Amino acid sequence: MEKELSTNEEKIVKNEAEEKRELGIVNATFEEAISATGFGKFNLILLMLSIPCGWATMMDTTAMSYVVPAAHCDLNLTLEQRGMLNAITFLGMISGALIWGFLADTLGRKKILITGYLLDSICEIIAALSQSYQMLITTKFFTGLIMNGPYAALTTTVSEFHSAKYRGKVVMVLGVIYSVGQMVIPGLGWLIIPRNIDYEFLDGNIKIHSWNVFMLICSIPSITAFVGHCFLPESPKFLMTVGRNEEALRTFKKVYSFNTGRDPDTFLIKSLVDETKLNTGGKHGGAVTANRSKTQALKEGWQQIAPMFFPPYIWKLLLSAGIQFCIILGINTIRLWLPQIFTAMNDYQLLYPNATEGLCTMLEIITPNDGGNTTQSQECVVNVLSDSVYINSMIVGATSIVIGSIISAAINVLGKKRSLLTLSGTTVLTTICFYLAQNSATVIALSAITVTFLNASFNIELAIAVDMFPTTLRTIAVAITMMIGRIGASTGNVVFPYLLAIGCLPPFLVVGCIILTGTIMSVFLPKTDLKAMT
Repeated sequence: MEKELSTNEEKIVKNEAEEKRELGIVNATFEEAISATGFGKFNLILLMLSIPCGWATMMDTTAMSYVVPAAHCDLNLTLEQRGMLNAITFLGMISGALIWGFLADTLGRKKILITGYLLDSICEIIAALSQSYQMLITTKFFTGLIMNGPYAALTTTVSEFHSAKYRGKVVMVLGVIYSVGQMVIPGLGWLIIPRNIDYEFLDGNIKIHSWNVFMLICSIPSITAFVGHCFLPESPKFLMTVGRNEEALRTFKKVYSFNTGRDPDTFLIKSLVDETKLNTGGKHGGAVTANRSKTQALKEGWQQIAPMFFPPYIWKLLLSAGIQFCIILGINTIRLWLPQIFTAMNDYQLLYPNATEGLCTMLEIITPNDGGNTTQSQECVVNVLSDSVYINSMIVGATSIVIGSIISAAINVLGKKRSLLTLSGTTVLTTICFYLAQNSATVIALSAITVTFLNASFNIELAIAVDMFPTTLRTIAVAITMMIGRIGASTGNVVFPYLLAIGCLPPFLVVGCIILTGTIMSVFLPKTDLKAMT
């Protein structure tokens, strides 16, 4: 009889345990919870919202290369001022890198995304109404200063709403979005800038030209991104890290319900692991706490970023930043000089319609004796870029979309590190081969491959960097690496014309060697494929 009771009790205990298991997983990790939400409508909406976010960044950094040739007469720009306008956004981004990364890791991703895109849209609208060089360069500096925050927070947010299975792919999708933006900008410029738009307001004190309209339209993506992020939840990974597990669980349930169409209460996860306890301890670390005030958050934030500057994270940071310096220098030096290269090709072909010369010969047409050196007695003439310049730029952008999509689909097969080494190594050769290009078609093909592969390399390294750092350091790590990368972009664009003055080979050889340095450094990156996010 006692044995029967004992057996029945055991059955009851087992049944209760099975019922508990059926009720859901208790103390689930972030990776378990985000995997349980699946991939569906929410993820697609997040990626759709990433389109205006990515385009906003591209327009902030690239649009001026098409504006300056059209605006130099209206604003009486010298050559030095034109160059500064092309570089000023990057300088603003460098200035704001650390503070934005710190704020995103302490106050949350959503606040940074909403505030950042709102301020960026305001600065872009003011820049579009600029009536002087001083007004334009000031607003473009603040545009760069502001954009660095939401840019870094966007990459982190998109990563933190996807499981390890999809994380590498979606970061590559961001790269494709940037490539689309790269094609959209010259397309908009082609439609708007050559048009003879001239309006005057307030007795002629405010004059609106076609380049003003172009810049005004370029502010639309930032406005859209601001509105869209107002309706999205905070990153559940960030919420777990600061001890707000109840909010994080509600977010997981909403994402799950949106993806599957099922009741949120059917979500498999019932409670989350307390990451504030898991992160406690360590010489320089320590967990952030729940229910903290903003002042406490800022104080804890200073303690929170301290581990970044000690082993093992300092070595990871230096490696990631060094690679980004090389890659971003290569991308932005080639990409931002493409309009000038294409213009030189077009001008040479107009002057010598039957000639078939190499790129180096065509680049000899670039001289300092242009509109920027005209005297006051000479009439300033706007050198509007020809159709071929816009078309060639769009071809490069379209190639980036197609090839970038293929790379995004294949990244899990090849692995992130192997893909990075292959793509960046290839661009070393294509960059140097510019020197050997003998016709326009070859230049366009080399440009498309170089920009596409470097864009893919940049996004792959960024995906690896996201996996290399814990949540408390992730956004600031991305911000710092991007700051170093933008120093590379500024350096490349400043040095390139001096190298071009020496000869045709030096600029392409130097840029190629710098990309090679980044490729060699990439060998030391860890493999993070399907790695759980910490």
